Amino acid sequence: MDIGNFSYPMPANEPVLNYAPGSPEKRRQKEVLTELKSQEVDVPMFIGGEEVRTGHLVRIHPPHEIAHTLGHYHSGYREHVEQAIEAALAAKPAWEAMSWESRAAIFLKAADLIATKYRAYMNGTTMLGQSKNVYQAEIDAACEIIDFLRFNVHFLDEIYREQPKSAPGMHNRLEWRPLEGFVLAVTPFNFTAIGGNLPTSVAMCGNVVVWKPAGTQIYSAQMFMRILKEAGLPDGVINLIYTDGPTVGEVCFHHKDFAGVHFTGSTGVFNRMWKTIGENMGVYRSYPRIVGETGGKDFVVAHKSADAAVVATALLRGAFEFQGQKCSAASRAYVPSNIAEEVFAIMKREMATFTMGTVENFSNFINAVIDEKAFNSIAHYIDQAKANPENEIIAGGNYDKSVGYFIEPTVIVTKDPKSLTMCEEIFGPVLTVYVYDADDFEATLGLVDSTSPYALTGAVISTDRGAVELATKKLRHSAGNFYINDKPTGAVVGQQPFGGARGSGTNDKAGSALNLYRWLSARTIKETFVPPTDYRYPFLGEE
Repeated sequence: MDIGNFSYPMPANEPVLNYAPGSPEKRRQKEVLTELKSQEVDVPMFIGGEEVRTGHLVRIHPPHEIAHTLGHYHSGYREHVEQAIEAALAAKPAWEAMSWESRAAIFLKAADLIATKYRAYMNGTTMLGQSKNVYQAEIDAACEIIDFLRFNVHFLDEIYREQPKSAPGMHNRLEWRPLEGFVLAVTPFNFTAIGGNLPTSVAMCGNVVVWKPAGTQIYSAQMFMRILKEAGLPDGVINLIYTDGPTVGEVCFHHKDFAGVHFTGSTGVFNRMWKTIGENMGVYRSYPRIVGETGGKDFVVAHKSADAAVVATALLRGAFEFQGQKCSAASRAYVPSNIAEEVFAIMKREMATFTMGTVENFSNFINAVIDEKAFNSIAHYIDQAKANPENEIIAGGNYDKSVGYFIEPTVIVTKDPKSLTMCEEIFGPVLTVYVYDADDFEATLGLVDSTSPYALTGAVISTDRGAVELATKKLRHSAGNFYINDKPTGAVVGQQPFGGARGSGTNDKAGSALNLYRWLSARTIKETFVPPTDYRYPFLGEE
């Protein structure tokens, strides 16, 4: 057996390409977009070593161009969930027995394949399938997933090196085992990187996975799965299925070998998962690991000392990049009365320059929301805001789904800090702003903390250090990712581990070692070199 103390040092974050006019990456990306649009892809499920086609086809189309067909995926049924579990459990013995350096090499190779050969394809499938502009796709589908793969190898290597001390005459060691059974990964539409990280972070630890992506992310998910296979991932370690959520839950949460769920999605769905798992505790071999990042109603609070241009820019980027469909997007803002008019003037002036349309036109800052269901929900919130006399829409407010699911970035100024759009998650390009008395900053912090059941991201903007410190303390539990003088979006792997608490999830911090601990089960082994041969202790002897 080959033995070595192998090293996986802290990697550097993958550089974000800028796609400037005339750049080779821009030229290549346009070529790939043309290629992808010229064909209709047939997308099977990946179960064990098989590409499974059911003939129950679901059309894939760009949210910004609903008349165009990118391809079809084969929707699955209950038996396909069962087959995926069987394939995972069959692959488990060999996978968890594989050496760490061999497991690591698979994911590092996948990262390099994305950074080179498949970069434009990961970006392209994300741009077309999820309506992300090229820069947002580059950050997500290239850089972030590359970072997840490389940094998780480093973090897991560091965990494996953690060992207890040993007293004289013995040796203690700690084994970091995978969980018993399989793990279900349920991933959302909005980040291709989350779709890649949730199953691979689990698998990297030696576990096997059933992966159910959102239907609106399947176009990019299947591309990532093909890359994993090319990188050498053994059959059955990750099984990609396209079955409806209730069916997946019904099968997985009633299976004795269910070992955990890695989830990103709505708070309501996660709560139902938790309840179902709790009701089935007598079925399982072990207590399942339940890890979830859920909803958010993310805030920006500005102090009276803040620069109006800084506040406006944080809101424009934080609220409207990727049409506000980020878990971390700024959805509510608190602006002091002394700078409010200047902030609004800047925002209206800059929003007038926003261009909206297809992702193939790289000059478009705004694209479409993900599907008709989201479009209708967001439009309904806008209509309700219009009907409330306490509100004033100072920008946007229009929407149209004749060609694609386009909603104008919308800014609502409200006199009621507990109005509907200040409190409920909308998940679209809608920002509600409350103007507070510039001298009531501390009271406003209490309002920020109490308005929403969520606690994912938030930001304070101020040039007054005392105000920054006050906000940081008062809002300690209001956000799992807190930003000072910045927008509340854009967490980077290895720099800002991501996750929130309260109604926003279990705060297990993707992009750090904290998340990986959840997919490991430790075993302590003590070996005594010269064991005792007499039960008697010295204290038993009399003088």
